Amino acid sequence: MRGMEWILELGLSGLLIATLFHALRLERALGVLKRDRTSLESLVAGFNASTSQAETSIARLRQTADGAGRDIAQRIDTAVTLKGDLAFLTERGDRLADRLESLVRQARPAAASAPAMAEAFEPEPRLRSQAERDLLQALRMAR
Repeated sequence: MRGMEWILELGLSGLLIATLFHALRLERALGVLKRDRTSLESLVAGFNASTSQAETSIARLRQTADGAGRDIAQRIDTAVTLKGDLAFLTERGDRLADRLESLVRQARPAAASAPAMAEAFEPEPRLRSQAERDLLQALRMAR
């Protein structure tokens, strides 16, 4: 029986050594896990801070885009108004140019006889205004 006790004690000792070996391995793995947990927590905190910063930046970007959109809309409204004004002024200018052209055509026959009449009724040169002198010069050049 004594032999059997020895074998049993040796078996138990072997199992205790194996248990101790596995406990040491488990303790090391738990230590690594604790370190990894700490770094994981700091990583999650950094990620949360980055997410919060991104949300703030997105909100500012939206505000900037809204402001730019309103500014562009205002400029478009102004441009549309100016476009209408320019169209009106162009149309009016075309009508005035047509009217002026017809008046010039009507005045050409009269301008041919005007130099003779202008010489007959020529007042003293010093009494003429600059506009009158320019008109007389233009009539002489039209001959």
